Amino acid sequence: MAMTKAEAAKLTQDLLVRGVIETVVKESRLLQLLPFLEVTGTAVTYNREASMPAAGFYDVGDTWTEATPTFAQITAGLKILGGDADVDNFVQATYATPHDVEAEAIASRAKSVAHKFLD
Repeated sequence: MAMTKAEAAKLTQDLLVRGVIETVVKESRLLQLLPFLEVTGTAVTYNREASMPAAGFYDVGDTWTEATPTFAQITAGLKILGGDADVDNFVQATYATPHDVEAEAIASRAKSVAHKFLD
């Protein structure tokens, strides 16, 4: 029995994923620099500086005013950034010359994800 399209598609999925990640990273210099962490759970809590301590210019012998920063704890619910990039199998099979229609659709979606991330 010959291999089905569905089974063949499973063998190429990793290549598509790598291509999408590469496109998003190339599209956004910021994404190249950001560290990404694996998160377990539905939210991330972090501390944000709410106010900075005051600074000033002082003469010799002046009394310096003490000041301390304040912080606010922020919780952000995790969300998925993405979009659908469907291409009909018939279109992919018949309109794929000279370009891979599915690859173009995925690359375009990856660019839009990078742009949305930067909004």
